[in-house]
Amino acid sequence: MNRLPLDLGAHILAALVEGTSVRGAARMCGVQKNTVLRLLAEVGDACGFFHDDLVRGVRAKRIEADEIWSYCKAKERNVPANKKGDGVGDQWTWIAMDADTKLVISWLLAKRELWCARVFMCDLRERTIGRVQISTDGFRGYLPAIEEAFGSDADNGQIIKQYGSMGQGRDPESRYSPAQVSSFYRVAVSGNPVMSDISTSHVERKNLTLRMSSRRFTRLTNGYSKKALNLNRALALHFMYYNYVRKHSGIKGKTPALAAGLTDRFWTLHDLANLPDVLRNREAA
Repeated sequence: MNRLPLDLGAHILAALVEGTSVRGAARMCGVQKNTVLRLLAEVGDACGFFHDDLVRGVRAKRIEADEIWSYCKAKERNVPANKKGDGVGDQWTWIAMDADTKLVISWLLAKRELWCARVFMCDLRERTIGRVQISTDGFRGYLPAIEEAFGSDADNGQIIKQYGSMGQGRDPESRYSPAQVSSFYRVAVSGNPVMSDISTSHVERKNLTLRMSSRRFTRLTNGYSKKALNLNRALALHFMYYNYVRKHSGIKGKTPALAAGLTDRFWTLHDLANLPDVLRNREAA
């Protein structure tokens, strides 16, 4: 089997994590589309494994959770009845982020349903140590999920936003602009949360970074995934890059993993490209 040179693999990954499409990365790097997809499969699977293995024992005081929409194959309203629930249609990426270190602690690609909230929060509980304050939006699935996963070890608050115009006017500027927040209020849901710390601003900004950095999340275009498996792999690559490689100006030029004490060095794209070999060596040992 031909092995892709490490430098070329890192070059391809650099294109993918900066929002280039699979075909665009193939043209830029002078390789076939299938080469890019094969690299994404290998590195994405390895990134998923190492995120699960490394991002544990996190001491976070303020965690923000949110969901970001995307779709596979077709939007939910266009999915045939016999294809629903088959990994196609609307997909939601659940993200839990440490507001102080900007570390993405837990993420999940699933539907926006109650059982998904439970899986998401149980995974978050396994990765954190000590009592935390969790801020969410008003989605009703969070309350039972946080109670089940954390019990009395979490202070939970919600920020409820009221929106104005939803961009329904004929003016293109209003049609393609996001809805304006007309008002908001904070609610203490359980425990004793610090009211001023109830916020989802950091994780919502992280959602913007995801939309700008992954072609599969670009709206109003054909930048979408045809398979949920490939979307999951792209997300694993994105979050590993975000946590371990991408320097963040909000934490003095560190990476989130470095700020959270999960690593003692700056990782590179060469490290990510080499993760499949590291994983194979671990399995063989």
